[in-house]
Amino acid sequence: MTSNRFAVAVHIMTLLETNKAARLTSDYIAGSVNTNPVVIRRILGLLNKAGLVTTNPGVAGAVITRPASDITLYDIYNAVHNNGQDELFAIHEQPNPECPVGRNIQSSLETAFHEAQKAMENKLANITLEQIIQDVVSKF
Repeated sequence: MTSNRFAVAVHIMTLLETNKAARLTSDYIAGSVNTNPVVIRRILGLLNKAGLVTTNPGVAGAVITRPASDITLYDIYNAVHNNGQDELFAIHEQPNPECPVGRNIQSSLETAFHEAQKAMENKLANITLEQIIQDVVSKF
């Protein structure tokens, strides 16, 4: 199952964009997310590696590298996705090979789960960070 890294990454990106005049510390961001600053720094590192934000060691704050309208949720998802390890659905391991269902369930589920994963990724590719920000700001 996908961890909460994706949701936290979108939270971070939204916070950075709505406070772009300020240099937000990982402590401040962690307070908004309600997590440990170490978690924030790790996710910022992933976003930095993906080119979505820039960070400077020893300097507070991160900056989004391009307009929020040019960043999709799929871009953010890819930045924090664990090298293909985080799948939308996980298949249980080692079903009984003596059982006809156990012997064949994985290949059947893999196809269905792959299609569901692709559909989710396609949907994320059509939602921009700007849309999320507008929705959040409309609720202030």
